[in-house]
Amino acid sequence: MLNYEYLLSNIDNIKGVGSKTAKLFRKKNVNTIFDLIWNLPRDFVDRTDEKKINELQIGKVQTVTIVAKKYNFPRIRNLPNRVLCEDDTGKLDCVFFNSYEGYIRKILPLNKKIVISGKIGYFKKKYQITNPTHISSDTNSIKKVSSHYGLTEGLNQKMYNKIINEVLSNLPNLNEWLSDRILKKFNYINWKQSVMQLHDPKNIKKKGDFLNRLIFDEIFSTMLINSNIRKSIKKTKKIKKIFTSAPFEHIKEKINFNLTKDQLNAINDINNDLSSDRKMFRLLQGDVGSGKTIVALICCLNVISSNFQAGFMAPTEILANQHYNLAKQLFGKKIIVKLLTSKTDYSERKKILDDLKNNKIDLLVGTHSLFQEKIIYHNLGLIIIDEQHKFGVKQRKKLSDKGGKNCDVLVMSATPIPRTMIMTIFGDMDVTILKGKPKNRKDIKTYSKIENKINDVIKFVSEKIIKKNQIFWVCPLIEESKKVDHQSSVKRYENLKKKFNNRVGLLHGLLEKEEKNKILSDFLNKKIDILVSTTVIEVGIDFPNATVIIIENANKFGLSQLHQLRGRVGRGNKESFCILMLKENISENARKRIKILKSTNDGFKISEEDMKLRGYGDLLGFKQSGIKNFRLADPVINEDLFILAEQEIKIIENNNESLKQYIPLLKLYDRADILNDIV
Repeated sequence: MLNYEYLLSNIDNIKGVGSKTAKLFRKKNVNTIFDLIWNLPRDFVDRTDEKKINELQIGKVQTVTIVAKKYNFPRIRNLPNRVLCEDDTGKLDCVFFNSYEGYIRKILPLNKKIVISGKIGYFKKKYQITNPTHISSDTNSIKKVSSHYGLTEGLNQKMYNKIINEVLSNLPNLNEWLSDRILKKFNYINWKQSVMQLHDPKNIKKKGDFLNRLIFDEIFSTMLINSNIRKSIKKTKKIKKIFTSAPFEHIKEKINFNLTKDQLNAINDINNDLSSDRKMFRLLQGDVGSGKTIVALICCLNVISSNFQAGFMAPTEILANQHYNLAKQLFGKKIIVKLLTSKTDYSERKKILDDLKNNKIDLLVGTHSLFQEKIIYHNLGLIIIDEQHKFGVKQRKKLSDKGGKNCDVLVMSATPIPRTMIMTIFGDMDVTILKGKPKNRKDIKTYSKIENKINDVIKFVSEKIIKKNQIFWVCPLIEESKKVDHQSSVKRYENLKKKFNNRVGLLHGLLEKEEKNKILSDFLNKKIDILVSTTVIEVGIDFPNATVIIIENANKFGLSQLHQLRGRVGRGNKESFCILMLKENISENARKRIKILKSTNDGFKISEEDMKLRGYGDLLGFKQSGIKNFRLADPVINEDLFILAEQEIKIIENNNESLKQYIPLLKLYDRADILNDIV
């Protein structure tokens, strides 16, 4: 057995852990010994300070030496058993629930000195300990400082500490994977020493080199896996795509605005990837309205002019339709663009598949069905995935492999992500960021209003409708009950309908897909003026005529979510507004969020502030396995360690170091089992 394999073995390999106890652990997703290590102590219990009975403090866990004097075993069912105990200063009751008479007589024999420990109570003018946690004639076995853990149901602290101590006593001496230059930063503390100190009761409230070492291991392992995915993809040799500047000039003539500096840099990055002999695997990240789609379509045209096909995948049918129409508008008739969604009828679908296979289609736009196994491309040269920031590392790797060796991959995301998160979430990819917005785009003016000023808001909305503008009206999503959310939005819809007649639409999560798409289409085509909605508004869809968004109970939303919602307006060249409706009494934290949102339109700055306020855990709302769920690391608090890990990865890449010394690290920390796919 390799020295790290003990840590990856099943939880029931621990001495004293039977099948029943193992089952309790697995309910908490603790399957291996390594998993158990990261259930950290929350506090400690000090049993070294022994008290006399008259010195005991109610509500505290304390240790006392007593002599049992009298048993009280009631014959009435469900009543507790009691043992009257004493020392030279007073009397104390030991109370036992669900314990047999014979067991109590054995552990608390009469007239013998016994050390007991437990939480002190007071009942009928007498101290008592209910179900003592420790009872022994051996003073040294009890008078200890022990860690206090968040318990798995069915396990007590005594049993849990015994299991943890068994694991710690068998921790292997792992071969060091960190370089001397990094170890020096952490005073040369090895992994085993660090784990031992992590569980040492005296260190529970402390932060030190041992903790930083373990946090670094966690960050470093993630970045190292990502680095090797990048390396494995770039090893794939492909045919260079050869194209001129003609497609770019063609698009420039078609659009009515100048591309931003960021857009031009992004096009340059992608073109360099396309024209190289190494496979592109790149993330194009941009704030809402930064112009990612134009960049993507220019690159599509370059690929098509190189005699390759392109596939453009969107998360929803309405967004796919939007991309399809824009591509048709920009490309002209010589480029064959087709749309494939669930709405495509059978005969049309069959023709598209045949044409695709026979190289009669240049660009196929659609939803997830674009990359099903039965869909065969003649010569696929580029895959674009829009708004798929929720794809995990393994899914992205499979997608890259599916396209074949000559197929480049471009993933786009409109979710602004702080740099520390990008390092780990998208570290398997090269990253290009769009921050600037087209010059015709104006900043959205953001205001807050107390909800009792609703009439002022409706008056403002009326004025905008008269000027042919459209309005989003968002009601909060109540996670506990979609039905309640539905009723809330319906109520607002009905109130607005009384004033604006049939020019009001309603959108919520309980609608069928077709009905939802129809309402969005009606809004896009200006058949309705106001769209009352929950947070199901489609990310990424352009509604250029929508200039106002009202968000009710805005204090219920996180900063990043508010920014995403605000980004549904301001897509055209008209002045746009976001109105945040609030209750009079909101929390201080909510006030901070609202203040930040009103002060800036920069999504990246907002995401940083959001992470500081809420932590990184729910920042992105990602729930799938692809997102790294750190056990110890925090991208806000440990930013310096993220940067240090990034520097170390660059050194390893530049030196072309072998993975051999890092195998234990990767095996231990690679919970998604990505490693098997790359080495």
